[in-house]
Amino acid sequence: MQFVFSNHVLDVGLRELRRGGERVAVEPQVFDLLIYLVENRDRVVTKDDLIAAVWQGRIVSESTLTSRINAARKAVGDSGREQGVIRTIARKGFRFVGEVRVERAASPPPERAAEPTRQALPVLDRPAIAVLPFANMSGEPEQEYFSDGISEDIITALSKLRWFYVIARNSSFVYKGKSVHIGQIGEELGVDYVVEGSVRKDGDRVRISAQLNDVTTGGHIWAERYDRSLADVFAVQDEITRAIVAAIEPQLYAAENFRAQRKAPDNMDAWDLVMRALSHYWRVTRQDNVVAQALLEKAINFDPCYGQALGLLAASRIFGAHMGWEEMAEALRIAERSALAAIHSDSEDPWAHYALASVYLFNRQFDDSLAEFELALRLNPNFSPARGLYGVALAYCGRWEEGDRAAREALRLSPRDPFAAIYCGVAAYSQFVGGNYQEAIGLSREALRLRSDFVGAHRVLTAAAAMAGHDDVAKAALQELRRAQPTISLSWIADQMPFKHDTERKHYLDAFRRAGLS
Repeated sequence: MQFVFSNHVLDVGLRELRRGGERVAVEPQVFDLLIYLVENRDRVVTKDDLIAAVWQGRIVSESTLTSRINAARKAVGDSGREQGVIRTIARKGFRFVGEVRVERAASPPPERAAEPTRQALPVLDRPAIAVLPFANMSGEPEQEYFSDGISEDIITALSKLRWFYVIARNSSFVYKGKSVHIGQIGEELGVDYVVEGSVRKDGDRVRISAQLNDVTTGGHIWAERYDRSLADVFAVQDEITRAIVAAIEPQLYAAENFRAQRKAPDNMDAWDLVMRALSHYWRVTRQDNVVAQALLEKAINFDPCYGQALGLLAASRIFGAHMGWEEMAEALRIAERSALAAIHSDSEDPWAHYALASVYLFNRQFDDSLAEFELALRLNPNFSPARGLYGVALAYCGRWEEGDRAAREALRLSPRDPFAAIYCGVAAYSQFVGGNYQEAIGLSREALRLRSDFVGAHRVLTAAAAMAGHDDVAKAALQELRRAQPTISLSWIADQMPFKHDTERKHYLDAFRRAGLS
């Protein structure tokens, strides 16, 4: 049986989808979902119907179902915005609305029947990554459990990066002990990136090497080596896993942005636009923040329900207002709407909760803000941006020691992170709240070494130098601050910065008065 619609043919017997005569690779679950929708095109199909038919009634998250619907739309040339083939019926379910003609499938020619067919790779709406089993270089077969455990833990942790697909352990572990070219692995697993590494145990020490490879170019994107004492083997395993995952995440975003930059603007889809926006968001400048927002709004125009774009837009608007680059009230209005839409799109996306936490912080909903940051970190414990900004929320609540620990933990987990300057700035502000002005000055200078236009670091350096009695340093820092944030004033600080306690507001204002701000 074949279902023919627009320029597509869905062949049930051959389990093939063809567009204009060309085969379209479709993930098995997505293919089953398409068949079910087409066969039941005369009615609205509920989410429960799909879960019963495609997943045999197993528990399936809202985000999993959404991703399969998005993949099905992409496979048939549709989108969440157009919904010309697969339509979402609000609070009811989905319906296949394309015009369908049913035909009997022709028998394949005899000479082709004997030819082996290559299994189609799945259609994915996100980049995919595989973690190969780490090689045991210890020469001790009994240590295989440790190297396998590292690999499995990295797979589990990377699976929390909801912007990427991670190949299941059973698929990637078929390469254990084999020497296979990275290009072949990419072709067979349908992945864009491969993580590989080795483990060497020597007495009470262990050395673990890891690297992230780009399948397309065959080149190394990132590599690192970790030497640790094996006092507690499982604690070491956890620590190294967290370090590897925290380091890999920003490298993946950077690599995806590089790929997006190689595309012509009219060939970019929503994912490419988000990756390009993220590269500007990391740069912590006013102009880059404006560019990021424009790219994100374009991505949302492609797909109004695109949770990643909505969450990042909310975070960008709040960050811009916090830096004094845009008016806070308008930024909060747009950011709150976008953050709530992101959570509605995917309630398990850490970026969505990170965005909503930022909104709540500047709405002075302090308990709600901390709760959302903590939820983001439960969803992805290696999410350094959330950990760093959780630190500033704690500091604004007067919990400066906890804020300092959170910022330093973000730096420890991801020392090469594009947001490292912000983590230094958060630690600097935390130290200022604690009255440790020399430490705050040092951390502010480190933040400015990483990002010379980072407004937050200029603010803390000005305030800390003034309170420490370094009048010349404070005067020079205030001059640089005015260049980076021309709107800075005592009234702006009093009105726009979300201090929970009046004592902290007075403390900061007193510092700026001493520096000469009016």
